[in-house]
Amino acid sequence: MSILYSQKNYCLNKYFGSDDVIQINNVTKRFEDFIAVNNVSLSIDSGDFIGLLGPNGAGKTTIIKMLTGLLKPTQGDIYINGQKMTRNNKDIKKILGIVPQYTNLDKELTVYENLVFAAKLFSIRNYKQKISELLEFMELESYKNRKAMNLSGGMARRLMIAKALINNPEIIILDEPTVGIDLNGRRKIWDILKAMKTMGKTVLLTTHYIEEADYLCNKVCLIDRGQIIDNNAPDNLKKKLGAYTMEYFDDEMKTIYRYFKSKEEAVNYSSKIMSLSYTLRETTLEDVFYNFTNRKVI
Repeated sequence: MSILYSQKNYCLNKYFGSDDVIQINNVTKRFEDFIAVNNVSLSIDSGDFIGLLGPNGAGKTTIIKMLTGLLKPTQGDIYINGQKMTRNNKDIKKILGIVPQYTNLDKELTVYENLVFAAKLFSIRNYKQKISELLEFMELESYKNRKAMNLSGGMARRLMIAKALINNPEIIILDEPTVGIDLNGRRKIWDILKAMKTMGKTVLLTTHYIEEADYLCNKVCLIDRGQIIDNNAPDNLKKKLGAYTMEYFDDEMKTIYRYFKSKEEAVNYSSKIMSLSYTLRETTLEDVFYNFTNRKVI
């Protein structure tokens, strides 16, 4: 049963739509001599679904921890909904829904009990109704009495997202929400996130899955070695590099990449190279990232 059919709109409308803005102003985070985040500035508009895309160690999770008050910037400031973010700013934390990279479930509790516990932390009065709606939204109704320790990776992630939505947040922050999930589980989570996207929720997603950022995000922020490389819509990033990519081997058996605005340009170029074999395809976000950093997203 798809989560996207129209009868669930009543549930979605209760959880989505806000006017919040996130501003990261010249933020740096040092750990002794190591600079994890280096003078990053980023503005996220209301309703944006923005992806922080970069390899492991790029600084994505550190940015998330500063956004949520778990870490204090060494330099710079972060504002959410016009208020400066600090560890003790409860007003901001009330409007955030956070899905961490690692599980935050109580494994000894059932699916339903995990949601009850989360609801009581936020003093939600009509929590039974909200839990029922979220179980339906996440397609977890038939698993509500199963202990969290017995859930598959994909179901556990969906439960974590449900926990993040229990307080009716205005901003959702997801740190690698599909890491370690098989393809089927990942696709189900993508359906959930796309449903959130259509309701105008402000969503910040970190990922190192190229296809995830391309599929979900209306903006992508490329990050490497703690710095922002570029920030734009996925299609704009590709067009900036070139709509088409040609791959071929040179005399030293190294793969060469060339980028072109049109197929005609690429075909004309092919007559100038000595290689008998080349591949011509549409440019991907991975090409964009590789071109700017000279390394793949892993």
